[in-house]
This record gives sequence, C-alpha cells and structure tokens, in this order.
Amino acid sequence: MKTSFSGLEVWKEAFEFTIEVYRITGKFPKEEKYALTSQLKRSASSVTANIAKGRGRGGNKEFCRFLYIARGSLEESKSHLLLAKGLGYIDESDIIGLEERTERLGAMLNNLIVRLQKSM
Repeated sequence: MKTSFSGLEVWKEAFEFTIEVYRITGKFPKEEKYALTSQLKRSASSVTANIAKGRGRGGNKEFCRFLYIARGSLEESKSHLLLAKGLGYIDESDIIGLEERTERLGAMLNNLIVRLQKSM
C-alpha cells in the first residue's frame, strides 16, 4: 500500500517500534491485558498514527503540530516501558533494544520538527 507517509524514515522507525511493543507486550501477564499492555500499545501506535495524520493534513505547521503530539506519545510509551521493566515484565535484552530505538526515534522526531520549523 502506497501512502504519503510511508516514505518517511521517522514513520518507518515508529512503525518498527510499535511492532516491537506489540511483540513484547505479548509476554506480559494476562492480568495486565486491559491495563499496562493496553496503555503501552495505544501510546506506541499513537506515534505512527500522529506522524501519518500530520503528514496527511498538508502544510508544515499542521505537520509539526502532530509531530509534537507523536513525541508526547513516545514519551508516554517510554514511561510505560520503565514501569514494565520495574515490574519485571521485560527482559534486559529487550529493554536495551527498546531504549535504543526510542532514543533514535526521539532524535528523528526532533530533527524533523526543527527542519519543518525552519521552513515556515
């Protein structure tokens, strides 16, 4: 499926992050299904959704606004991941990979926001 946002590296990175979150939350205890698991999946998928929504709105100002929302969702995801780590739901190897991915994704979002702001 060809979309206006699928060529964006930041969207691709966010998509892979979301896939990884879904994979990892599959290992969470069943009693977390409607609590932490659900919150983490929603916040992670919100990153990609807001990148796509902003890109589809047209215009750098709107796109930038949705990138800020995506960045907020990423920070929310990081908070949920820290909680899951503290509760022992995530393996050390998984959390290292997720921390690296969230740092890279955050930097990509910040760089795109700066580029868009300069062009306005």
